[in-house]
Amino acid sequence: MKEKIVLVTGANKGIGFGIAKHLGLSGWQVIIGARDEQRAEKAINELKTAGVNVLGWVNIELRKFAAADVDYANKLVKELNEKYAGLSLLVNNAGIPGDMSVDSLHTELSDIKDTLDVNFTGTFALTKALIPQLTKNQGRIVNVTVPSEISPYWHPLAYVASKAAQNAMMGVMAIEFQQSNTLLEIFSVHPGPTTTDLNGNMALPGFHDIETVGQKMAELINDGQNHQGEFIELYPIVKED
Repeated sequence: MKEKIVLVTGANKGIGFGIAKHLGLSGWQVIIGARDEQRAEKAINELKTAGVNVLGWVNIELRKFAAADVDYANKLVKELNEKYAGLSLLVNNAGIPGDMSVDSLHTELSDIKDTLDVNFTGTFALTKALIPQLTKNQGRIVNVTVPSEISPYWHPLAYVASKAAQNAMMGVMAIEFQQSNTLLEIFSVHPGPTTTDLNGNMALPGFHDIETVGQKMAELINDGQNHQGEFIELYPIVKED
Protein backbone atom coordinates (compact mmCIF):
# COMPACT_ATOMS: atom_id res chain seq x y z
CA MET A 1 0.00 0.00 0.00
CA LYS A 2 1.34 3.41 -1.04
CA GLU A 3 2.48 5.65 1.79
CA LYS A 4 0.40 8.77 2.34
CA ILE A 5 3.07 11.42 2.86
CA VAL A 6 2.34 15.05 2.04
CA LEU A 7 4.52 18.16 1.92
CA VAL A 8 2.56 21.37 2.46
CA THR A 9 4.49 24.56 1.77
CA GLY A 10 3.75 27.55 3.98
CA ALA A 11 2.18 25.18 6.48
CA ASN A 12 3.20 27.01 9.64
CA LYS A 13 0.15 29.30 9.50
CA GLY A 14 -2.97 30.25 7.59
CA ILE A 15 -4.55 28.06 4.94
CA GLY A 16 -1.44 25.89 4.78
CA PHE A 17 -1.74 25.07 8.46
CA GLY A 18 -5.43 24.23 8.01
CA ILE A 19 -4.68 21.94 5.07
CA ALA A 20 -1.85 20.20 6.95
CA LYS A 21 -4.07 19.71 9.98
CA HIS A 22 -7.03 18.19 8.19
CA LEU A 23 -4.98 16.05 5.83
CA GLY A 24 -3.17 14.80 8.92
CA LEU A 25 -6.42 14.05 10.72
CA SER A 26 -7.57 12.09 7.66
CA GLY A 27 -4.55 9.78 7.73
CA TRP A 28 -1.77 11.60 5.90
CA GLN A 29 1.72 11.86 7.37
CA VAL A 30 2.68 15.52 7.16
CA ILE A 31 5.90 17.34 6.31
CA ILE A 32 5.83 21.05 7.10
CA GLY A 33 7.40 23.36 4.54
CA ALA A 34 8.42 26.67 6.14
CA ARG A 35 11.09 29.38 6.06
CA ASP A 36 11.61 29.76 9.80
CA GLU A 37 12.52 26.96 12.21
CA GLN A 38 10.87 28.54 15.25
CA ARG A 39 7.55 29.05 13.46
CA ALA A 40 7.77 25.55 12.00
CA GLU A 41 8.34 23.97 15.41
CA LYS A 42 5.43 25.93 16.89
CA ALA A 43 3.14 24.64 14.13
CA ILE A 44 4.42 21.09 14.61
CA ASN A 45 3.64 21.19 18.33
CA GLU A 46 0.12 22.47 17.65
CA LEU A 47 -0.50 19.86 14.97
CA LYS A 48 0.78 17.01 17.14
CA THR A 49 -1.44 18.19 19.99
CA ALA A 50 -4.37 18.01 17.56
CA GLY A 51 -3.48 14.40 16.74
CA VAL A 52 -1.59 14.87 13.48
CA ASN A 53 1.35 12.61 12.57
CA VAL A 54 4.00 15.19 11.66
CA LEU A 55 7.16 13.64 10.25
CA GLY A 56 9.17 16.84 10.47
CA TRP A 57 9.82 20.06 8.62
CA VAL A 58 11.97 21.21 5.70
CA ASN A 59 13.25 24.68 4.94
CA ILE A 60 11.57 25.97 1.80
CA GLU A 61 12.60 29.40 0.57
CA LEU A 62 10.90 29.98 -2.77
CA ARG A 63 13.06 33.03 -3.48
CA LYS A 64 16.11 30.75 -3.50
CA PHE A 65 14.41 28.46 -6.00
CA ALA A 66 13.53 31.49 -8.13
CA ALA A 67 17.16 32.61 -8.01
CA ALA A 68 18.25 29.19 -9.33
CA ASP A 69 20.25 28.42 -6.20
CA VAL A 70 21.30 24.95 -7.34
CA ASP A 71 23.08 23.95 -4.14
CA TYR A 72 20.04 24.88 -2.05
CA ALA A 73 17.64 23.03 -4.35
CA ASN A 74 19.80 19.91 -4.53
CA LYS A 75 20.13 19.83 -0.73
CA LEU A 76 16.34 19.97 -0.29
CA VAL A 77 15.68 17.29 -2.90
CA LYS A 78 18.32 15.05 -1.31
CA GLU A 79 16.78 15.53 2.15
CA LEU A 80 13.28 14.68 0.93
CA ASN A 81 14.45 11.61 -0.97
CA GLU A 82 16.47 10.29 1.97
CA LYS A 83 14.09 11.07 4.84
CA TYR A 84 10.71 10.91 3.11
CA ALA A 85 11.12 8.60 0.13
CA GLY A 86 7.39 7.89 0.02
CA LEU A 87 6.37 11.51 -0.61
CA SER A 88 3.36 11.35 -2.91
CA LEU A 89 1.57 14.69 -2.49
CA LEU A 90 2.87 18.24 -2.84
CA VAL A 91 0.57 21.08 -1.84
CA ASN A 92 1.92 24.36 -3.23
CA ASN A 93 0.41 26.78 -0.75
CA ALA A 94 3.25 29.16 0.16
CA GLY A 95 3.13 32.62 -1.35
CA ILE A 96 3.27 36.34 -0.69
CA PRO A 97 0.50 38.90 -1.21
CA GLY A 98 2.45 41.68 -2.86
CA ASP A 99 1.20 45.19 -2.19
CA MET A 100 -2.57 44.80 -2.18
CA SER A 101 -3.17 48.41 -1.11
CA VAL A 102 -2.46 50.04 -4.48
CA ASP A 103 -4.05 49.98 -7.92
CA SER A 104 -2.16 48.82 -11.01
CA LEU A 105 -0.89 52.28 -11.95
CA HIS A 106 0.75 52.65 -8.53
CA THR A 107 2.19 49.14 -8.41
CA GLU A 108 5.97 49.16 -8.31
CA LEU A 109 7.86 47.00 -10.80
CA SER A 110 9.90 45.65 -7.91
CA ASP A 111 6.71 44.40 -6.28
CA ILE A 112 5.60 42.68 -9.50
CA LYS A 113 8.97 40.95 -9.82
CA ASP A 114 9.16 39.89 -6.16
CA THR A 115 5.63 38.49 -6.15
CA LEU A 116 6.17 36.62 -9.42
CA ASP A 117 9.50 35.26 -8.16
CA VAL A 118 7.87 33.69 -5.10
CA ASN A 119 4.40 32.74 -6.27
CA PHE A 120 5.23 31.59 -9.79
CA THR A 121 8.93 31.15 -10.55
CA GLY A 122 9.83 29.72 -7.13
CA THR A 123 6.78 27.47 -7.06
CA PHE A 124 7.54 26.20 -10.56
CA ALA A 125 11.17 25.51 -9.68
CA LEU A 126 10.23 23.63 -6.51
CA THR A 127 7.60 21.59 -8.36
CA LYS A 128 10.03 20.78 -11.16
CA ALA A 129 12.65 19.66 -8.65
CA LEU A 130 10.24 17.27 -6.92
CA ILE A 131 8.60 15.80 -10.02
CA PRO A 132 10.99 12.80 -10.25
CA GLN A 133 10.21 11.74 -6.66
CA LEU A 134 6.48 12.38 -7.05
CA THR A 135 6.36 10.52 -10.37
CA LYS A 136 8.12 7.53 -8.83
CA ASN A 137 5.35 7.45 -6.22
CA GLN A 138 2.54 8.09 -8.75
CA GLY A 139 1.77 11.25 -6.84
CA ARG A 140 -0.18 14.46 -7.08
CA ILE A 141 0.48 18.20 -7.09
CA VAL A 142 -2.14 20.58 -5.74
CA ASN A 143 -1.79 24.35 -6.15
CA VAL A 144 -3.63 26.79 -3.88
CA THR A 145 -4.49 29.70 -6.11
CA VAL A 146 -7.11 32.20 -7.34
CA PRO A 147 -8.96 32.46 -10.66
CA SER A 148 -7.18 33.92 -13.66
CA GLU A 149 -10.37 35.77 -14.55
CA ILE A 150 -10.34 39.27 -13.10
CA SER A 151 -12.89 40.00 -10.38
CA PRO A 152 -14.29 43.55 -10.27
CA TYR A 153 -14.32 43.35 -6.47
CA TRP A 154 -10.73 42.28 -5.75
CA HIS A 155 -7.82 42.49 -8.18
CA PRO A 156 -4.38 43.36 -6.76
CA LEU A 157 -2.20 43.23 -9.87
CA ALA A 158 1.00 41.61 -8.57
CA TYR A 159 -0.81 38.82 -6.75
CA VAL A 160 -3.39 38.07 -9.46
CA ALA A 161 -0.72 38.08 -12.18
CA SER A 162 1.47 35.67 -10.21
CA LYS A 163 -1.40 33.26 -9.66
CA ALA A 164 -2.53 33.48 -13.29
CA ALA A 165 0.98 32.36 -14.26
CA GLN A 166 0.74 29.53 -11.74
CA ASN A 167 -2.59 28.48 -13.24
CA ALA A 168 -1.00 28.41 -16.70
CA MET A 169 1.79 26.23 -15.30
CA MET A 170 -0.76 23.78 -13.94
CA GLY A 171 -2.67 23.59 -17.23
CA VAL A 172 0.43 23.05 -19.34
CA MET A 173 1.85 20.41 -16.99
CA ALA A 174 -1.46 18.54 -16.87
CA ILE A 175 -1.63 18.30 -20.65
CA GLU A 176 2.00 17.19 -20.88
CA PHE A 177 1.54 14.54 -18.18
CA GLN A 178 -1.38 13.13 -20.14
CA GLN A 179 0.41 13.26 -23.49
CA SER A 180 3.49 11.52 -22.08
CA ASN A 181 1.49 9.02 -19.98
CA THR A 182 3.28 10.28 -16.87
CA LEU A 183 1.69 8.84 -13.74
CA LEU A 184 1.42 12.21 -12.06
CA GLU A 185 -1.60 14.43 -11.48
CA ILE A 186 -1.76 18.20 -11.04
CA PHE A 187 -4.71 20.47 -10.33
CA SER A 188 -5.47 23.83 -8.72
CA VAL A 189 -7.85 24.87 -5.97
CA HIS A 190 -9.26 28.27 -5.15
CA PRO A 191 -10.27 28.23 -1.46
CA GLY A 192 -12.48 31.29 -1.87
CA PRO A 193 -12.44 34.30 0.46
CA THR A 194 -10.65 33.20 3.63
CA THR A 195 -9.62 35.13 6.71
CA THR A 196 -5.80 34.94 6.87
CA ASP A 197 -2.72 37.06 7.56
CA LEU A 198 -2.30 37.47 3.80
CA ASN A 199 -5.36 39.73 3.59
CA GLY A 200 -4.89 41.38 6.98
CA ASN A 201 -7.34 38.93 8.64
CA MET A 202 -10.20 40.37 6.63
CA ALA A 203 -13.53 38.94 7.77
CA LEU A 204 -16.31 40.18 5.51
CA PRO A 205 -19.63 38.44 4.71
CA GLY A 206 -18.90 35.34 2.63
CA PHE A 207 -15.45 34.78 4.12
CA HIS A 208 -14.56 31.41 5.63
CA ASP A 209 -12.11 30.46 8.36
CA ILE A 210 -8.99 28.34 8.09
CA GLU A 211 -10.62 25.33 9.76
CA THR A 212 -13.48 25.24 7.26
CA VAL A 213 -11.22 25.63 4.24
CA GLY A 214 -8.67 23.11 5.54
CA GLN A 215 -11.34 20.48 6.11
CA LYS A 216 -12.96 21.00 2.71
CA MET A 217 -9.57 20.91 1.00
CA ALA A 218 -8.74 17.60 2.68
CA GLU A 219 -12.09 16.18 1.62
CA LEU A 220 -11.39 17.18 -2.00
CA ILE A 221 -7.92 15.62 -2.00
CA ASN A 222 -9.28 12.44 -0.43
CA ASP A 223 -12.33 12.08 -2.71
CA GLY A 224 -10.73 9.31 -4.80
CA GLN A 225 -11.31 11.14 -8.09
CA ASN A 226 -8.85 12.19 -10.77
CA HIS A 227 -8.77 15.98 -11.09
CA GLN A 228 -6.02 16.25 -13.70
CA GLY A 229 -5.86 19.80 -15.08
CA GLU A 230 -8.90 21.03 -13.16
CA PHE A 231 -9.37 24.40 -11.52
CA ILE A 232 -11.70 23.84 -8.58
CA GLU A 233 -13.35 26.54 -6.51
CA LEU A 234 -14.22 25.50 -2.96
CA TYR A 235 -16.17 28.67 -2.33
CA PRO A 236 -16.64 30.78 -5.46
CA ILE A 237 -16.78 34.54 -5.02
CA VAL A 238 -20.45 35.52 -5.07
CA LYS A 239 -21.23 38.46 -7.32
CA GLU A 240 -22.89 41.44 -5.72
CA ASP A 241 -26.24 42.68 -7.00
